[in-house]
Amino acid sequence: MSQNQKPSSEVSLKALLEVACAEITEHTPAEIKELLLQDDVLLLDIRDVRELGREGKIPGSYHCPRGMLEFWIAPDSPYYKEALSPDHHFILHCASGWRSALAAKTLQDMGLQRVSHMNGGFGAWKECGLEVEEKP
Repeated sequence: MSQNQKPSSEVSLKALLEVACAEITEHTPAEIKELLLQDDVLLLDIRDVRELGREGKIPGSYHCPRGMLEFWIAPDSPYYKEALSPDHHFILHCASGWRSALAAKTLQDMGLQRVSHMNGGFGAWKECGLEVEEKP
């Protein structure tokens, strides 16, 4: 097999995103703005720390880098964070909504019941003119 040929069992990113989006709940930025008024909702920003430094963040969001999400949220993990207890409704967001869609699907697969994500990510939040905290 040449370097340019894909193995037949390989799944495309588009297919992974389609499966994830079919199985998770998506919210618009405006819907999330309202949901954040509820005490049990926690907005998880899964972007890289460098993205936060460049773009700022949504006020009240909790930064949990994508690479640590499963470790910080699983109570049986040595890296578990009590702030991420399963009694929350977790709403994930990234820059454009791709990573957060896949991550929300993963958290559902781990057994979390109340998980969703922001369609369009941080970019959509900014396009809606919603509040952004300056770069940390």
